[in-house]
Amino acid sequence: MIAIVDYGVGNLKNVYNALTQLGMECIITGDREAIDQADAIVLPGVGAFKDAMDHLVDSGLDKVIKDYAAKGKPLLGICLGMQLLFETSYEDGIWQGLGLLKGEIVRFQPGRKVPHMGWNQLHIKRDHLLVKGIEDGEYVYFVHSYHLDPAYMDDVLLYTDYGVDVPAVVCRDNVMGMQFHPEKSSTTGIKLLENFKELIS
Repeated sequence: MIAIVDYGVGNLKNVYNALTQLGMECIITGDREAIDQADAIVLPGVGAFKDAMDHLVDSGLDKVIKDYAAKGKPLLGICLGMQLLFETSYEDGIWQGLGLLKGEIVRFQPGRKVPHMGWNQLHIKRDHLLVKGIEDGEYVYFVHSYHLDPAYMDDVLLYTDYGVDVPAVVCRDNVMGMQFHPEKSSTTGIKLLENFKELIS
């Protein structure tokens, strides 16, 4: 069972539909016990970093997610959910994230259209089972105004070029993230979610 964490943000249903269409058994839940007992958890999200972290902290789900990851169980963050995995965000202030991975969420430099919205190409940084079968140059769908500045480049599996190398897929041990929306990214997104399924089966 995959628990899609419900913490008061949107995009839950799209992720649920994409995973169930691939034959994964899923629930959308904010119940701490259900999340703790899941085989894997997915942290999706759209919106503001601070609001999302406030919801997680107020509900106690921040601790649940941290404890879950500490057990070595699979955790996937999508879009805002990926950004929340990191230490700090500078989105309209300075805010603390979950700190499961090392790095900061920073705004795109002046001269780039913000938000970064639409289809952009993936480039391979290093191989991993999560990105198996993905070819250099495949397109996925992004919507974000801030991007990851990672502390460790080895955490980056795939990146995209938007005037700067933007980490698109990250992974360290059992903690994974996708900056784009795999559920909106056609066949490439499906392949990535299938790879996630294989990793947790």
